[in-house]
Amino acid sequence: MGKGRLEAFSDGVIAIIITIMVLELKVPHVEELGAVTSDSHGREATFAALHPLIPLFISYTLSFVFVAIYWNNHHHMLHASKVVSGGILWANTHLLFWLSLVPFVTAWMGENGFAAAPVALYGIVLLMCAVAYTILAQALVRRQGRTSQLAIALGEDVKGRVSLALYTSAVVLAFANRWISLAIYFVVAIMWLIPDRRIERILTAHD
Repeated sequence: MGKGRLEAFSDGVIAIIITIMVLELKVPHVEELGAVTSDSHGREATFAALHPLIPLFISYTLSFVFVAIYWNNHHHMLHASKVVSGGILWANTHLLFWLSLVPFVTAWMGENGFAAAPVALYGIVLLMCAVAYTILAQALVRRQGRTSQLAIALGEDVKGRVSLALYTSAVVLAFANRWISLAIYFVVAIMWLIPDRRIERILTAHD
């Protein structure tokens, strides 16, 4: 079967996920902050009022980067695929399920000032996103064939395995030192910030 509907549905879900995340950045109000400088709608109009939103903004930025990384690499991977199957559709839905939980753990972590439990749960969701992405990649490779462009491009997927190990260690470390866990999340994000060039190189060479 063709892959057009799968790509369109995935793009729509990811767009909604990002929208939900940004809606968690609420405008500060006087009643909540006890401020005296406000506009006609009761919103506090000072830069100091944004201070409580810093953890939320950091959480949002990190999660936005992660979701954008998944969208970029998901696009590259499907571009290198010719056809999909029913199993691939379910594997893709599995990935979207875990990605849809990102807004919740993002808000919980930011609103609680990076407490240990929210940081750990954030890592669990990221770990499951990575597991789901790996399952999808393997399903696509099986459908395209072991000698396909996608299979050659992905290879042993060392970076994916390293990411899984880092996420697991971050979840465990969250209760010992949550800042180390956060640092690990940022490291993984930096690792994947650039879309997977292996697929681009294979497709360019083929063309």
